Amino acid sequence: MKAGRRRLCVSAALLATALAQGVALADPPTDEPDAPHRPSIMFNRWQEDWSVLADPLTPREPGDALKYIPLSPTDPKTYLSIGLNVRERYESNDALSFGVGGTPSQSYVISRIETFADLRIAGQVQVFAELQSDYAPGKAIVTPADKNQLDVEQGFVAITEPVGSGELKIRIGRQEEAFDLQRFVAVRDGANVRQAYDAAWFDYEMGRWRFITFYSQPVQYRHETIFDDYSSRHLTFSGARVERKLTKSISLASYFAYFTQDNAKFLSASGNERREIFDVHLGGKVGRFDFDAEGMGQTGQIGAQSIRAWAIGSIAGYTFPAMWSPRIGIQADAASGDRNPHDNRLETFNPLFPNGYYFTNAGYTGYANLIHIKPSLTLEPARTLKVLLAVAAQWRETTGDAVYSIPDIPVPGTAGRPGQHTGTYGQARIDWAATHNLAFALEAVHFAIGDAISAAGGRNSNYVGVQAQYGW
Repeated sequence: MKAGRRRLCVSAALLATALAQGVALADPPTDEPDAPHRPSIMFNRWQEDWSVLADPLTPREPGDALKYIPLSPTDPKTYLSIGLNVRERYESNDALSFGVGGTPSQSYVISRIETFADLRIAGQVQVFAELQSDYAPGKAIVTPADKNQLDVEQGFVAITEPVGSGELKIRIGRQEEAFDLQRFVAVRDGANVRQAYDAAWFDYEMGRWRFITFYSQPVQYRHETIFDDYSSRHLTFSGARVERKLTKSISLASYFAYFTQDNAKFLSASGNERREIFDVHLGGKVGRFDFDAEGMGQTGQIGAQSIRAWAIGSIAGYTFPAMWSPRIGIQADAASGDRNPHDNRLETFNPLFPNGYYFTNAGYTGYANLIHIKPSLTLEPARTLKVLLAVAAQWRETTGDAVYSIPDIPVPGTAGRPGQHTGTYGQARIDWAATHNLAFALEAVHFAIGDAISAAGGRNSNYVGVQAQYGW
C-alpha cells in the first residue's frame, strides 16, 4: 500500500470537542415514528448493538446485510457485524515546535482506515477484531503516532454476566481505554494512530456504582513493516477505579494507578520510572450549567530521584436560551514543572496517555509545566453545526523547567531560561455532522509566542486542519 495513493477524504470532529463542546451525529429521518431506532455510529465501535436490525420495522439502509448477519434462527442477539471507519485530515503547520531548532514548516495529509468484525453470542459473549492502516503522505517528520502500515488495532474477547444485583464485564486482549475527558488516559484519537492497550479489564456495575480494575501493557507502535506493533513489561499501566452517579447528570470518580516505564528520560532525570497515581474527577450538568474538573497527583521514583508532580484541569460553561444556543465557557489547567534540576527530586508532570485535541489539534501545548486559561464561545446555528471561538493565554508553572509541546516534548533552549509567559493563541473551529455517517471539521490556530519561546529562537506559529470522517 503506497502512501501517495488516493483515498476517500473523510473525517471526524475530534473527541475532546465531542466530549466538551462537540456535535452529535444526526439521526436519520424516518416516516415511522414508532419504528425502532438504528444504532448511532459511536466513537467506540464495539459498543454498537446492531441486533435491532432483526426487527423488520427497523428502517433499512444499503449494506445492512453486512451490518447484521444472523447466526441463530431463534436468538437475535447472536450475530456478526462488519464495519468500517475512514478518516482523512489535511494539516498545515508553519512552525512545528515554534520553529526552534530549524524545524520545517509542513503541509501533509494524515490518513486512517479501520475495518472490524464484531461477533456477538447470546448477548453475553463478544469477539471483536479490528485492523488499522494509517499513512502520513507529505509529512517530513513521521512519528509512531502518524504511520502504521497494517496492524491489529483491537482484538479482544468480552464476557458479560449477571452477578448478584449487578453485572460483571470482562475484556481480555488488545483494546482501547479512556477515562473521563481523556486528559491523561486516552484513545489518542487526535493523532493518526490511536492508542491501544494489551489488557485485562474487569468492570462491575451495580445501580449507581461502577468498579473497575485493570492491568495493561500499552501498545508501542512501529511502522517499518506490517504487524510489528508490540507491548512488553517495560511499559505498564494498571489500577483500580470507583465511579458513583451522584444524580442523573452528575458523577464522581476516583482511581489509583501504577505506571512503569523502563529507561525513561526527562530533562533532569533518567532511569526506570515508577509512578503511583491518584486521580479524582467530578463532572456533569445542572440546568444550563455544565462542568468538568479533574485533579491528579503523582509520586514515585525515577532512577535515584523521587517524584512529586501534580496537575489539575477544569472546563465549565453556561448555555443561554437564545438563538444559536450560545455557550460561554472557561477552561483552566495547570501542571507542575521541575523547579530545581539539582535537588534530587523530579517535579515534571507526566501526562501519561493524553489526547492531542484537549487544548487544540495543533500540538503546540503539552500538559507539563503549564498554566493555561481559555475563555470560549460556542454557537449552534443548526442542530448538526457548531462553531467554537476561543482565545487562551499560557505560562510556565516554573521557569526552572522547559516549555512543553504535545505530548511532553520539551522545546529546546527553554529550560531554566527567564520568561514565564509562553504565549497567547486564538482558535476557531467548525464541526458539521452532515449525516449520521459523515462529519466534517475545520480548525485554525494562531499562536503568538511569549518571552520564554522568543528567547529560544522561536517564532509565531499557525495551524490549519481540515477533516472528514465516514463511519459505516
